[in-house]
This record gives sequence, C-alpha cells and structure tokens, in this order.
Amino acid sequence: MIVRFGYVAMSTVIKDCSPSKTMTMASFKKLDDREAALRRLENLARMNLHNTLRLMKHNVGSDIFVYRLTSKLIPLATHPDLKDWNPFAALAEEFAEVGQYVKKHGMRVSFHPDHFTVLSTPRPEVLVSSIRDLQHHTDMLNAMGLPAMAKNNIHIGGAYGDKPAAAKRFEKHFRELPAALQARITLENDDKTFTAPETLAVCQNVGLPMVLDIHHQWVNNEGELPWELWPDIQQTWRSEFAQKDAPLGELLPPKIHVSSPRSPSDPRSHADGVEPAPLVAFLKRIAADTPAVDVMIEAKLKDGALFGLMEAMKELADAGNGISVLNGASVNIEP
Repeated sequence: MIVRFGYVAMSTVIKDCSPSKTMTMASFKKLDDREAALRRLENLARMNLHNTLRLMKHNVGSDIFVYRLTSKLIPLATHPDLKDWNPFAALAEEFAEVGQYVKKHGMRVSFHPDHFTVLSTPRPEVLVSSIRDLQHHTDMLNAMGLPAMAKNNIHIGGAYGDKPAAAKRFEKHFRELPAALQARITLENDDKTFTAPETLAVCQNVGLPMVLDIHHQWVNNEGELPWELWPDIQQTWRSEFAQKDAPLGELLPPKIHVSSPRSPSDPRSHADGVEPAPLVAFLKRIAADTPAVDVMIEAKLKDGALFGLMEAMKELADAGNGISVLNGASVNIEP
C-alpha cells in the first residue's frame, strides 16, 4: 500500500512564509478610505498566494504532494460587512498561478473550513453563513482552476440536544446545496460529538466520501476499532461525489487524518509531532485491501512533524518492519 504524507497550511521549516497574513476588522474600519482599505486586503491576499506558491515549491522539492491550503488566503473575505467586495478579479493571476503549479505537479490539495461552517444547524442565519463559507472556499478552488477532486473537508456540526435529528438536518441541508458545492465536500468524524460510525452513516446516506480521523476516533468512539470501519469508509471513496472530475481510470485515494495527543491530561489537543506506532499499526491493518491512502498530518510542527515522522519511518524500514521508504514523504506498507 502506497502511503503519501501531507501537512496543514503553514511551514515551520521555511521561515517568513506565512500564507495567512491578515487584518482585523477593527483595523480595517480605522482606515478612512474604504477603497484603499480594500486594496490593502487584496495586497495581503497577493502576499498570501505568493507564499502559498513558495510552500508548494518547498513541498515538491521535498516530495510532498498532499497539502491543505489555509482558509485565510483572502483576509476578511466572508465578513458580513464586506458582502459587496469581490476580490477574485484582482487576484485572478495569483490564484491561477497557484492552480497551474498544483496541476503541473499532480498535487492533492484541500481546504478545511472552520468549525463555524455547520450544516446541522437549526438556525437559518447560521446555515446561510455556513453556505456562504462553503461557496467562498469553492470559489477559491475554482479560481485556481482545480477540478472537483480538490475538496472542502467539514464536520457534521453540533448535536443541539438531539444527535439523530441533527444528522438528518445535515443530510437535508446538504441535499439542498448547489451541485457545485456538494461535489467538493468530504466529511470527517469529530472528537466530541459525531463518532466515526455516525459520520459514516451520514456519508452513506448522502453519498459523501469520509475522511477518517484516527485521533478523533480514539477519543470519541463506541468501542469499535478503526480498521473494522475501514472497508465501508473506503467504499465511500468510490461514490460519485468522491470521484467527480477524476481522470478516466484514476481513483482518488482515501484520505485519513493523523495526530497524537498532547498529553494524557489533554488527549484531544494535538502534539508537536506524530507518534509512529499507532499510525503504523492502523496502516498495516488496512494495507492488504487498500492500494493507496493519503495521510494528512495535523501536528503543531506542520511540515517539521512530517519530516520527523519520515525519519521514524526510515528507522522502521531499516529494521525490516514491512515498510519501505519511496521518497521524502511516501512509504510502502506491507500487511
């Protein structure tokens, strides 16, 4: 089984390369000239996209082909006070350049809209805001010229005192989304509310691909083992939404998230790096029936955690554990 590792948004290795430079709304409002203030936001976005391209080149140079883009590429883009602002025309060239690089090198990129994007909400105003946020993330992927295989990963959302009703509400709201938004979504189990089996059931009901977070599953489960769910999770990646726009004969590999607990007293928070043993144990369990899987590392050290994990993988490979290192960010795992 081929395993590719990726990381989230920021680099702890490349200095002065933040793709998330921003401005507060308070600072924006202090500027007397609103048009000049909007141009300043656009210039910040240009810098973020420039740094994103720098990170992409760093990734390719390090054999990293799985990467999560920051949602903060355009500062204040979804703020309610800026509904009349459309920055995409001004940023068309920069978005296109990033997208061209992604396509040239066959990278798998995604977004993860924040926890305020919840389709399970019973509140109409929150639903409107959530759909607007999903539209914004989709607009960014479209501006990059990326097909629907570039996804927006979200959680089901809150339970609001009735988890089955919330799950049904998510399904209803999802089915009412524009097709272009539906095609971009993947769904992930969370660490407090919707377990992996519950998330899988929703994915099966609406045809969404499921991203299994094995750390979340460890701290929020019903006694199931993660590899017991894997055959059904893997099947969700064969759905129409999962493979929309995929080249003929090329299936998008399933994706999982991995992180390690910060401490026994704080098991939900993410540690700086990734403990390899639990991850390798899971990967070996699924290797026999899984040709490939992409692993998003959600650790505080970002790409530094990825490089640390690869060093651990090299040591395991040298010890003859059925692991072979393919390049700087990929391994082959035997059952």
